[in-house]
Order: sequence, then C-alpha cells, then structure tokens
Amino acid sequence: MDKRQSIASSGVDAVRSLETEHELSSRREMLDRWAATEKTCFDAGATYLAAVDQFDGMTNTAAQTAFENAAHGLGVAAQAVDRFYAAHRSSLEEARAALAATPRIARDAKAQAEQAQLELASADPSFVDYPSIRSAFLSVDTAVAAVDASLASNDARGARAAAADVREAAAALKAALAAAPARAREAQSALASVRTRVEAVRTRFDRLAPAFSTLLREFNVASSADLSDNERASARHIEQAEEDLAAARAAASAGNPEQALEYVAQARAHLSDAEELVDAVTDRVDLLRKVKADPVAREQSVRFRLRDAQQLAVNRGLVAEWGSVLDAQLARIDRASAALTGTHPDYWSYLQDLDSISAFITGVVDRMRASAR
Repeated sequence: MDKRQSIASSGVDAVRSLETEHELSSRREMLDRWAATEKTCFDAGATYLAAVDQFDGMTNTAAQTAFENAAHGLGVAAQAVDRFYAAHRSSLEEARAALAATPRIARDAKAQAEQAQLELASADPSFVDYPSIRSAFLSVDTAVAAVDASLASNDARGARAAAADVREAAAALKAALAAAPARAREAQSALASVRTRVEAVRTRFDRLAPAFSTLLREFNVASSADLSDNERASARHIEQAEEDLAAARAAASAGNPEQALEYVAQARAHLSDAEELVDAVTDRVDLLRKVKADPVAREQSVRFRLRDAQQLAVNRGLVAEWGSVLDAQLARIDRASAALTGTHPDYWSYLQDLDSISAFITGVVDRMRASAR
C-alpha cells in the first residue's frame, strides 16, 4: 500500500507543482478524490500500527482478529489507490514526467542564453551600446536569474515559465544582433527621408495663414473659432521636428543609429501633427465653400435619410414606438436651415447640426432593424 500510495502521491504533487490555481480548480474532482483516498491509506496504516503496538508477537484470538482487520484495511486502501491511479493515470504520469524534465528544460534554456551572450561577445563592439541590444541583454540576465531562483526554491512551475522567458530573451538578443549591422544604413535613409518631409510640410504650412484669412473674410467668425490656434501649434510641431532631426543627426554621427531612428520617429510624429493642423484649415475652406455654393444639398440628403427611416418604421410596424421620435428630427432640420441668415451665415454650425441629426437617424434605423429580427 505504501509503495502504491507513494507513486500516486508523487503524481498528484507534480500536478500541484506545475499547474496554476486556475488550472487546479478544474482538477477539483481529482484532488478531492485523492484526499479521500489518502485518508483511507492513513487510516489503514494507523490501524495496522495500532495492531502491531498492541499485539506484536501474540497469537491469541484478539491478536489474530486485529491483524486480519488491519490486513483487510490495507488491502482496501491499496485497491482505492489503484482505482484512483487508473482513473487519472494520464494526467499523473504526464505531470510526473514534466516535473522530472524541469531541470533539463532549465539547463537547455540557460545554454541558449549562454550562446546568445557569446555571440554578443564576438560581435562588433559598437553594437553593445545599441538600446535594443542593451535591453535584450538585460532581459536575458534577468530571465536566467529567475530560473536559478525558481530552481533554488523548488518552484517547478516558476522555473519552466522563467525558462520560456530565457529562450524568448535569447532569441530577441540574437535577432537584435542580426539586425544591428543594417541600423546605420536605416538611420541614414530615414534621415534623408525626414529632411525631405520637413521641407514638404513647411510648403504646406505656408498655405495655412492664407486659408485662415479666407475663413475670416468669407465666412462667419464662428466657422473658424476652433482653428484659431492651428498656425501657432503647427509651427511649433515643425520646430520640434527639426529639433528631433538635429538630435538624430548627432546620434547617427556618434555611432548610435538606433537612437537616431528613435529621434526620427519623434520627428515624423510631429510632422504628422503639423500636417493635420494645416489640413484642418484648408479642408474647412473647401468644405464651407461647397456648402455656401449649394447649402440645400446637404439638407436634402438628411431629409432623404429621414424619409427612408420613416418608411422603415411604417413597413416594420414601429410607428407607435419611433414615429414621433423621427418626426421631431424634421423640426430640427427646419431649425438648422432657418438659422442660415445674415451676410455671413454660420455654415459650420449648420453642418454640425445636420451631421448630428443624420447620426441620430442612423441610430434609430439600427435599433428598428435590430428589434425586428
């Protein structure tokens, strides 16, 4: 019984050592069954030891009965262990094999880490200061230390997880080393590209002030109030892009192309922001001129959407639920149209009102279609 119990117990212990609390929750039936089986074994062992303690060397009837009862209990317990093991053999044996393999897995992972570190030692010394390589090297060291700590504390699950981290970190270090020789070329290419883009964005920026002046001259002042800071903000983004470009040149000259590429990325982000601010002004001019030339076109489009929605309510038998809601949108359209008065009507507010109404109608249509499914 002891031998069988020991084998089964080692399997259960392996499961507990390797699985997370969440995973163990799915093993509750097995663990509860083992707890009951183990108790049967302990009780049988205690009965046997009590018989030995009381009747050792005796041959009387009481002794014979005590030892027969103890033997029967040991047999029942052994059979209970056999039934448990048969029911969970696959899980127990897999867990025990995995636990036994943990030291080897840790050794293999550390060997991969050592190989990656040897490749770094034989690489061009200038690569050592590249941020990607410094970061990857630190990750390898950290992961190896985690493996050692887990093994020292007999944390098999932690050791296997840390070993996976070691393998991943070692692969990342090797990838960073493989990419390093091309970084200088990438940096020079990126520098040339961003220099060209700075000039292009400056050319676009020159259109902003005239476009904003057009907005003030041709349209209601409210149509451009939200754009009043675009020129200053766009100019600042261009300045910041040029500062980043200068820093990128310095980093490339100092033999740190990766840092140069980081500065280039920042410069590109600033240039994109500058372009958006310029386009917001020039696009506003184009949009308002289009509406000014034919203010009814957008209104008619929204009215058509409203009529389609009302027809859908009729076809789906939803007039009682949505009819009055849709009718109210007609009044909103009329109010938006009636607000276009004066020498410089507020076309921007007009468009925003119509877009809001259109979005509301779309939402109602979606809900009507969903309710009819």
